[in-house]
Amino acid sequence: MREENSEDMAKSRPSPALQKTVAVISKPGRPELREVLPALEKWLHERNYAVVMDKESAAYFSPSDVVPRRELATRSPVLALVLGGDGTLLSATRAVAKAGTLILGVNLGTLGFLTELALADLYPALEAIEKERYIVDSRSMLGGSLIRGGETLATHAALNEVVVSKGAIARLNHFELYVDTEFVSSYRADALIIATPTGSTAYSLGAGGPILKPDVGAFVVTPVSPHGLTHRPVVVRDTVEIEIHVKTGKEQAYLSFDGQVGMPARDGDIVRCVKAEHQAKLLRFQKTFFEVLATKLKWGER
Repeated sequence: MREENSEDMAKSRPSPALQKTVAVISKPGRPELREVLPALEKWLHERNYAVVMDKESAAYFSPSDVVPRRELATRSPVLALVLGGDGTLLSATRAVAKAGTLILGVNLGTLGFLTELALADLYPALEAIEKERYIVDSRSMLGGSLIRGGETLATHAALNEVVVSKGAIARLNHFELYVDTEFVSSYRADALIIATPTGSTAYSLGAGGPILKPDVGAFVVTPVSPHGLTHRPVVVRDTVEIEIHVKTGKEQAYLSFDGQVGMPARDGDIVRCVKAEHQAKLLRFQKTFFEVLATKLKWGER
């Protein structure tokens, strides 16, 4: 039987009479995928799945159906197979999470903290999914907006973190932090990170932030190299609205989402972060969060 965590509210599977769609998302520059992808498409077609691949996958062979990654959610895939590393999974999640798609990461990268499944285990995992023998980890996401002069210039989602950092000139940035319109603190730092529980083991952890269990309803605000001994990470509920007011004078700052999508920010801009309406539904089979911490980050070792 399929297991779900306490926050998982996964939608029921479509009727067997309907053809289900599987999305395949690939990391560029992986020669082994030239053999893996055609075989994978054939395996899925033989089981009556419609298969849609992103353009990065199409670089390895000629799949039957190709769409840009950002448009995959319009196909309402029930499952997304992500062949790559954690960076590929972050990109895939931003593309398909809003469709309620189940996401399985297959590790072709290095660390593989989120993409823990080995390529050799892909087909046993697919067979387990067909039998609904899996666990769904529902991960909260951030919705971040860049606001200038009262106008919203851009809005993006992030699974790991939203970061406001310094621009090309190596000077400390000046930020003011507000939580639910209440002033919290003024920072002079290289950057300010707003991290989800999933992102608490990424950039925020390297900057001295705490580790949050994925099902904790909170966000972490972590300054990077703050010019002040009293500035430490802050944990807030994920129901709050967080605002970073950029105070850079004539210099520019830089706003990024999961380290992949970004844009310049100017003096007077506001970066507003709230919990996204949708969650990322990541599949796993055996390992718990703390087992992954121990295996991938050597957590708790002496």
